Amino acid sequence: MFKKILIANRGEVALRILRACRDLGIQTVAVHSTADAEAMHVRLADESVCIGPAPALQSYCNAQAMLSAAIITGADALHPGFGFLSEEASFAQMVEDHGLCFIGPSPRHIALMGDKIAAKATAASLGLTTVPGSEKGLDNLDAAHLWARSLGYPLLIKASGGGGGRGMRVVSREEDLEDAYNTARSEAQMAFGNSEVYIEKYLDRPRHIEMQILADQFGHVVTLGERDCSLQRRRQKVWEEAPSPSLSPEVREALCQELRAAFASFGYQGLGTLEFLYQDACFYFMEMNTRLQVEHPVTELVTGLDLVCEQIRVAAGEPLSYTQEAIVLRGHALECRINAESPLDFTPSPGTITSYHAPGGPGVRVDSALYTGATVSPHYDSLVAKLLVHGRTRDESLARMKRALDEYVIGGVQTLLPFHRALVRDPHIQAGEYHIRFLEDHAEELRAAVELPGTAESGLEH
Repeated sequence: MFKKILIANRGEVALRILRACRDLGIQTVAVHSTADAEAMHVRLADESVCIGPAPALQSYCNAQAMLSAAIITGADALHPGFGFLSEEASFAQMVEDHGLCFIGPSPRHIALMGDKIAAKATAASLGLTTVPGSEKGLDNLDAAHLWARSLGYPLLIKASGGGGGRGMRVVSREEDLEDAYNTARSEAQMAFGNSEVYIEKYLDRPRHIEMQILADQFGHVVTLGERDCSLQRRRQKVWEEAPSPSLSPEVREALCQELRAAFASFGYQGLGTLEFLYQDACFYFMEMNTRLQVEHPVTELVTGLDLVCEQIRVAAGEPLSYTQEAIVLRGHALECRINAESPLDFTPSPGTITSYHAPGGPGVRVDSALYTGATVSPHYDSLVAKLLVHGRTRDESLARMKRALDEYVIGGVQTLLPFHRALVRDPHIQAGEYHIRFLEDHAEELRAAVELPGTAESGLEH
């Protein structure tokens, strides 16, 4: 087992990794920018190193600074969390070249699955169904027109080297193709340093279903059930749950068996998430995330497993500590992502936390690094907390989520708490009847249902 792990991230995920390390008896090194000097994970770590100024490119995305911090502190492994450098194959290779362990899959698998076109080709070779579309990047507009005529409208132009909705454009008519193609390429270049795009058939009302897998170096692969991530705004997830309200046990088990068979010979090691669009009783592979997911606690609640501890054990060369037969999904879990944003138009709301009270009680979990006096920086992602609940049934979980949302207080900044209070009471959500464009289709009625607090508090008024 590792003796010391450098946590190459910030915020709630850095704190989550630190806690797993504590449970395993591993010393921790926190890195931070000048803006995060007083962050919770920095305060709790055994050691800390400042790696640069506030902008992420000069600190958390600075591979040389991150590696130097690991070397000078004597760390023998590095955990990248999610975002930043977590899916940079060149960084993972750099870490390995300097004799440290990168807690994640091999650089080869990161590179292979990080390229969306290569990932689709790999998935197809493993027997998975993919969304119909181009097999390679589109070098010019003429190629885009040829594929568009073959697929038919509407269609989707997507960046080959990224995700999160950037470099992505829906095209409904031929006359809009040129502008969408050029805009997607430009946005992809700015966001990912890679202007390559490809084209896919546009599915109108699918669910977004992702399957969590874990594999060790001995060829053991287990599936840990699915998460339904269909509730999204601007193609960013805001609500996740497990199990999905749309899948029967038979459909779930069939997909699990298919993935275990596919990855048994793939040589993959570590956590991985396969993402699918699910429509008309068919799963269409979209992409694979070769890292810890933001929504991993949803799976932890229904399986009772600590995915971060297991991820660290596997990276240290240990076999999986459980078999597929030992994994039993129990109850229902929900997660609301709490961002420091306006609940009406989702504009960021940085600032200082003036008051903070996390909810509690049976079945409630909060993953957050906030505290009274903490700073929400404009330099980073606006996610500040993940509120999770677990119950015996989906109805019990919904009731607990309502209670927890009403108890949660975050003062000093705007948050999505009022938005989630409206969402959890929506009859469509309560019935589990939604798809990836639900928030777009119901934007006005949800906005009208949002009740803004009468004070600076984003939660319970006193």
